[in-house]
Amino acid sequence: MTSRKLILGASIGNCVHVAGIYRFLGLAEEYDYKSIFLGPAVPIEKLVQEIVHHKPQKVIVGYRLSEQAARSLFAELRDALEEKGLRDKLELILSCTPSLKSIAKEVGIFDFIFTGEETFQEILESISDRPRATLEERYPQSLPERIASKKPFPILRHHFGLPTVEETVQGVSKIAEAKVIDVISLGPDQNAQEFFFRPEQMIPERSGAGGVPLRTREDLERIYKASRRGNYPLLRCYSGTNDLVKWAHLLKETINIAWGAVPLTWYSVLDGRSKRPLEEAIRENQEAMKTYTALGVPLEVNESHQWSLRDAPDSVAVASFYLAAYNAKKAGARFYVAQYMLNTPPGIYPAADLAKMLAKKELIAELIDDNFTVFTQVRGGLAHFSADLDLAKGQLGASTALGLFLEPDIIHVVGFCEAVHLARPEEVIESAQIVNGVLKDLLFGLPSIKADTFIEGCKKELKEEANLILEAVRKLGEKEKDPFTSPRVIAEAVRKGILDAPHLLGNPEALGKTQTRLVKGVLRCVDEKGKVITEKERLRSLGF
Repeated sequence: MTSRKLILGASIGNCVHVAGIYRFLGLAEEYDYKSIFLGPAVPIEKLVQEIVHHKPQKVIVGYRLSEQAARSLFAELRDALEEKGLRDKLELILSCTPSLKSIAKEVGIFDFIFTGEETFQEILESISDRPRATLEERYPQSLPERIASKKPFPILRHHFGLPTVEETVQGVSKIAEAKVIDVISLGPDQNAQEFFFRPEQMIPERSGAGGVPLRTREDLERIYKASRRGNYPLLRCYSGTNDLVKWAHLLKETINIAWGAVPLTWYSVLDGRSKRPLEEAIRENQEAMKTYTALGVPLEVNESHQWSLRDAPDSVAVASFYLAAYNAKKAGARFYVAQYMLNTPPGIYPAADLAKMLAKKELIAELIDDNFTVFTQVRGGLAHFSADLDLAKGQLGASTALGLFLEPDIIHVVGFCEAVHLARPEEVIESAQIVNGVLKDLLFGLPSIKADTFIEGCKKELKEEANLILEAVRKLGEKEKDPFTSPRVIAEAVRKGILDAPHLLGNPEALGKTQTRLVKGVLRCVDEKGKVITEKERLRSLGF
């Protein structure tokens, strides 16, 4: 039987602060170390004697007092270890204040220096027995590898794009140096999204509205170059609302896009973000999906939450979530990013929100096989955040905590300021640190929600109702080889109201007659008198 690894800990000199050391030793115990705690104010001579006696693989020492005393104490420790020939026989970790970090680096004996500013993942790396990773190993440049490298932690993604390219380049550099965001998701202005490949149609006075005014491939290359520092974040970008196939090639060539995100029905006349007729948009969106997968790029289909943002019934949100994943798989996606937007619409109760998301998750689990891997991405709702920034920070923490019940691989961090203005680099970093604070306290040991009868009952009901919608779509296209991927059938399902939302009333491509209300925190279908009706009754009223 292999003996357990040993770690020894103590505060040294006249320092009596031991809480950090004690917690670190407890963490090491969880990772199969035996720990020995020597206590506070341990003299260097005594520490070295214990090292000689116990022969630990790792030693963590703490000192949090004056800079002058620290310099001589660290030098004394270095000399004592070298005299006994111990320096190369163990890994030495220091816990200190930020003001002592530069002194500790000068002395040059510490393998890890922790000041309280590190991520939990960096702390875990000091416990790991894996060889020191190269830059490429530490910060992998493909999405699946990046996710694997951070397990059990989710990777963090944040949207970013300022009104000028220069500001955006500088901001990306600053965010990368902070090492808190794994994926920077570029947000171009609407001119770029709609008319990048049709510059003659751009409206100059709208330049920079809503994002970075990308105008040339060199703009993207400059931004990518700015990200090659710090933790070398992955980059991705909006897929464009016109010319999505051209965008796919451009983004792969310039920023090595981490994953493509395209809708199934949106970026069309349906939402007004382009003038593409619905059926044409679906067909082009599907071609974009196939293009990303042919380029070896993971795929996200940005569909379901667009329905929820327009107050569609939760059953429609769940059904469209399945259709999105189904189309991604049929397009050849090997890795699929399933995004769960919480808090949508505002006012939905947390338990109802989780029921909806779990219904989505369980439905698409049926699609998973050796050739189709699904990554779970959670985020706060777009319309959820308050214009009061202090309140919004609390909401960011709350939505993150709720999302952890879905066991995410990716957290899409929504900047706390985004209800007011585009996030600046400092606000991106602060938002990420709020999320990291939630992860530090809640990632491990969350209680199970499987025993919650309300969530389980609501989830079961939503799955049943979503399947009724999918069956209606299937019957609508019963003469088609595959109704779920047929642009004609999907467009017809929207026009006939199988897929519908109240906000679409008056849209030439949709029915828009479905009505919904929040009833005790659950988004329900209602009739014209406001009475709650089932999905079966809603579909029957449409002739299905």
